[in-house]
Amino acid sequence: MSAIPQGRTRRAVLTSAACAALAVTGATVLTGCSEDPDAGTNGVGKLPAARIQTETRAAAQAAPAVRLSGTVVTSGRTYRLDMQLKADGGTGSVTSRGATFHLLRTGRQLFLKADADFWSHGGDAAAGKLEGKYVKVPQGDPAYRKFSGFTDKDVLLSGLLTLHGKLSTDGHHEQAGTRTIRITGDDGSGGTLDVSLEGKPYPLRLVRAGSAGTLRFSDWAKDFAVTQPPKSETVDYGRQLPAS
Repeated sequence: MSAIPQGRTRRAVLTSAACAALAVTGATVLTGCSEDPDAGTNGVGKLPAARIQTETRAAAQAAPAVRLSGTVVTSGRTYRLDMQLKADGGTGSVTSRGATFHLLRTGRQLFLKADADFWSHGGDAAAGKLEGKYVKVPQGDPAYRKFSGFTDKDVLLSGLLTLHGKLSTDGHHEQAGTRTIRITGDDGSGGTLDVSLEGKPYPLRLVRAGSAGTLRFSDWAKDFAVTQPPKSETVDYGRQLPAS
């Protein structure tokens, strides 16, 4: 182990003593005494905002799994999501207009599970047949394209993790005990994104532009099981779904 030069050690001791004295007396703290908010971090806090956005999108894309929760507003409709996503599938719940339904996708097979009220558009007979079952969504059904996006990690994140307007940084913050750097688009009107300063620069919280929802990201790279439901709990409706 290499020795630390005595001059450097002495300067460090004197600086620490001076800072302590200033703190006790209430005097203005010298620049050299201020704590570096990026000390011990992954370093992205020192990057330009555009580079931070690039780094966090790359980290998100490379991660094998993530949990996403919060709200998304699209076409005037609000969806509350709680989804676990990975490369080859996803599972979780979506709530809209008071109705909650569960989505499960394995590969290209998409299943939707909901109560009788959700299926009531197809009449009492359809509702009774489909209630509480995992209903296989035909790939040609309009509902497939609409709902499969909620279970597709790459599609969902690539559409969400983009701020609009001129990018800038907005200081150091904290999300669920993790230090973050916040970047904004057009001073916040184009959205804000908190990026982790610990470990990989994963996105942790997104406020979408235009009051289009707030999302939190967690469980990055934590794997989970996603398997097809038992046949006894599955219904292949065979034609366009009533809820479509």
